[in-house]
Amino acid sequence: MNPRVVIRNARHWRSDETIHVVLHDDRIVSVAAEPPAAEPRDQAFDAAGAVLAPGLVDLHVHLREPGQSAKETIATGTRAAAAGGFTAVACMPNTEPVLDDPARVAWVIARAAEAGHCRVHPIGAATVGQEGERLAELRALREAGAVACSDDGHPIMSAEMMRRALEYAGAAGLPVVCHEEDLTLRGSGSMHEGFTATRLGLRGIPAAAETVMVRRDVELVALAGGHAHLAHLSCADSFDALRDAKRRGLRVTGETCPHYWTLTDEAVGDYDTHAKMNPPLRSARDREATMAAIADGTIDCLVTDHAPHTAEDKRQPFEQAPFGIVGLETALALTLTHLVRPGHVTLTRALELWTEAPRRVFDLPEVRLASGSPADLVLIDPEAEWTVDPEMFHSLGRNTPFSGWKLHGRVLGTWCGGRMTHRDPALATYLAGARGSRERESVG
Repeated sequence: MNPRVVIRNARHWRSDETIHVVLHDDRIVSVAAEPPAAEPRDQAFDAAGAVLAPGLVDLHVHLREPGQSAKETIATGTRAAAAGGFTAVACMPNTEPVLDDPARVAWVIARAAEAGHCRVHPIGAATVGQEGERLAELRALREAGAVACSDDGHPIMSAEMMRRALEYAGAAGLPVVCHEEDLTLRGSGSMHEGFTATRLGLRGIPAAAETVMVRRDVELVALAGGHAHLAHLSCADSFDALRDAKRRGLRVTGETCPHYWTLTDEAVGDYDTHAKMNPPLRSARDREATMAAIADGTIDCLVTDHAPHTAEDKRQPFEQAPFGIVGLETALALTLTHLVRPGHVTLTRALELWTEAPRRVFDLPEVRLASGSPADLVLIDPEAEWTVDPEMFHSLGRNTPFSGWKLHGRVLGTWCGGRMTHRDPALATYLAGARGSRERESVG
């Protein structure tokens, strides 16, 4: 019989009350105001007032397998996710080969089960090879375990193809995750079109390259039905388009990322490729609009768009370097430091945007702090301060613009299916063995 896990003196993420939680196997057994009677084989943790919440969920990550394991593997990516407090991630299909086949979707699920660090929900390709010419077998992808479809990294330029994708995916019960980018407006741009691009002599990408596609897809949902989920929104006019869709009662949801509320295009500095992502960092006005869209509920959930690259890739000249940054291990702290502490949202709302909200968007199984719920949990010290050191990341990617930043909010422990997948050293001293001794042990 497996031992119980007992988390004592935790603070409930919603009620702020002190609770004591017992886990056994993959379920929560009890959540109570009084500590449970000890059993000889209990693994007992003293949360010491840290916040206990359902495990975080990221609907937009790039795990790079199959085919790009020099950048990331499912094992390293999910280990990074666990360190960031995530118990579930949805991975994008722009791998090599593309996840446009049920067997490849099933392979990702099996590979993730072997790694065991967090749950992985594959997103299948919307079109074969992500080429935008022929729809993938979306029903078969769903039956294999896909939770959405997308050509992320490649916009579906044809309005007719997007219409059919919405219709077919809607019938299959899948959201279409839309990479909103008009390639004719983007051209060969490599950063936001503005003063910094002009100063650096770089070709710019106007905000309209995103917004015109957002507007198009809103109208296509009105025409065809289905569920469009707008990926990594970055600019004020796109948020206005999402607001318009919601006012009209259309099934359109949207996400944004920490780098869009913490940085502007000025972070590129003197050709820093760690600040190169797609969509690019925008203007100060867009950054303010991002925070406003989160605060007023326009944005449905938060994501990282975790996109690891090798150091060699990012050392290329700015225009040749790939787009993308890593984000799983800094996401929660950036949220607490730059959204919660300044008062843009409450701690409860911030956690909801990383927990319950993404589960609703993709219709994932519910996780609650209640008896019988899956034991997918995260324990957080919102006040703990730490400094970002990419060399300490569990991800293979080190490509972050946040190196050296001082942040608040540390993940003390993560449990997925009742198994501890991450433990911070600050929590290790609280582990009590059968005789009340204190132990240290590594996790994953």
